[in-house]
Amino acid sequence: MKKLLLSITLLVQCLYSSAQAPVENSLLWEITSPGQAKPSYLFGTIHLICPTDFSLSDSLKATLARTQQVALEIDMDDPGMMAGMMKSMNMSDGNELKKLVTEREYAKLSQFYKDSVGVGIAMFEKAKPFILMGPLFNAVLSCQPQSYEMSLVELAAKQKSEVIGIETLEEQMAIFDTIPYKDQIKTIITMIDSLPQARKEFGNLVSLYKSQKINDLYNLMMASNYGMDGNEEVMLFARNKKWVPRIRKIATEKPTFFAVGAGHLGGDRGVIALLRKDGFKVRAIK
Repeated sequence: MKKLLLSITLLVQCLYSSAQAPVENSLLWEITSPGQAKPSYLFGTIHLICPTDFSLSDSLKATLARTQQVALEIDMDDPGMMAGMMKSMNMSDGNELKKLVTEREYAKLSQFYKDSVGVGIAMFEKAKPFILMGPLFNAVLSCQPQSYEMSLVELAAKQKSEVIGIETLEEQMAIFDTIPYKDQIKTIITMIDSLPQARKEFGNLVSLYKSQKINDLYNLMMASNYGMDGNEEVMLFARNKKWVPRIRKIATEKPTFFAVGAGHLGGDRGVIALLRKDGFKVRAIK
């Protein structure tokens, strides 16, 4: 159950001038705000990835060693995270999965999760439908996925650095109360019905991630049938905007290694563009 909730949590990661958008291909960035004595760093993660595609570069480890704390989207080192996840994962107003789908769709979901994922659908009966995406990725990836976030938590522990969150688990989970539950389950069913296409798309995403093409990765996410599907404002853009003043405050207190989903970096409304607009000097690190 802990591994299942962890995989779920990991998934759960105005107009601005396009001149601010990053043109460099990099996942690792030095960020310096006016008056800062020491720089902080920003790294784009992919929340779940096969071990064969996973890599932590020497450059990344060196920059992390120059910081005093690690800031993830949420505090993955919080001992109360799993309890908080259990508390906030259910739908509001007494909604249940059976009320959102037809009998035929429910039977399909039940059979698929039993045969291809290895879990019973009954345990998700009252959960926000997007929660189902976590275990579904076991079928998409065909491997036991690895997490950049948990690897960064381990590196932080070795150098005795504190791990903090840019936003709270409650804030992140509340997003999925603003997106219609029927839209969420529709995304799950679409992925199950087109699993080969989903695997191909995720393979393309991993390829772009490994080549550090953050704008191409961002564009792929925007065009995906399995992601935000019209909910970009609440899932991506509003969070990017909210994060920037928090990043400024955290970075002012001490040099920090920030790590967020790489999809948040690219585009003219991405974190890099917003940081530059806010006066930060942002430099790609190869």
